[in-house]
Amino acid sequence: MRFSGMFVIIIAVFVAVLIVSNIIAVKLIHVFTLPGDFLGETLVYLPASIIVFPITYLVGNVLTEVYGFRVARGAIWLGFGCNLLVVAALWLTGVIPPVGFWEGQTAYETILGATPMILLASFTAYLIGEFSNSMTLSFLKVRTKGRFLWIRTISSTVVGQGLDSFVFISIAFGVTGILGGEAIIRTALIQWAFKIAYEVAATPLTYWVVGQLKAKEHMDAYDAPRSLNPFGVFAMPTDDPAPARA
Repeated sequence: MRFSGMFVIIIAVFVAVLIVSNIIAVKLIHVFTLPGDFLGETLVYLPASIIVFPITYLVGNVLTEVYGFRVARGAIWLGFGCNLLVVAALWLTGVIPPVGFWEGQTAYETILGATPMILLASFTAYLIGEFSNSMTLSFLKVRTKGRFLWIRTISSTVVGQGLDSFVFISIAFGVTGILGGEAIIRTALIQWAFKIAYEVAATPLTYWVVGQLKAKEHMDAYDAPRSLNPFGVFAMPTDDPAPARA
């Protein structure tokens, strides 16, 4: 089966947002200030990637809903590989000695030279979060017989983004000792809540994109539960007849 140009665009957006998210995540942004010494902290901050990273889950939902889990699985691994390539390139250019008159080496290492623990946290959280998101949506699509898309997209985001947030924050800031247990939980919860709100706000857009793609691609894949194996590459979606949708 041949996919349309829209499929290529969707994959490109998915990979681009993922790579950008990991680059800008080094900056912490001030979200708001809690009054007094509530829970021992006054500043609430999140990685700058919170601005765009939830888009990867929106795209993942669209891929799973229209093309099925097996195609979404390929996109997830493709994103992982592309991100790994970018990280390797940034690391290599960072260790190569600069020309003597260039004064940006320290700034380069500060912004683009992510620590091994941050990279481990990012890669681990990405794989766990994206696969759990896609698998949840695919499973619920079969159970709901293709109805109630909003329930599937929000439920999968609750699962996937929750795991992503807690895994990343725990490894990146907990294992390294940057944040204590209470701060880790609070930061992860705030990040999780923001991502869910992001998904809820984008639900009308998701409905529109899914509807347009299903009509254009003539595709509405159902491939759970037999295909929910994260270890695989691009595969053609099932051609089984889709249950009736409401």
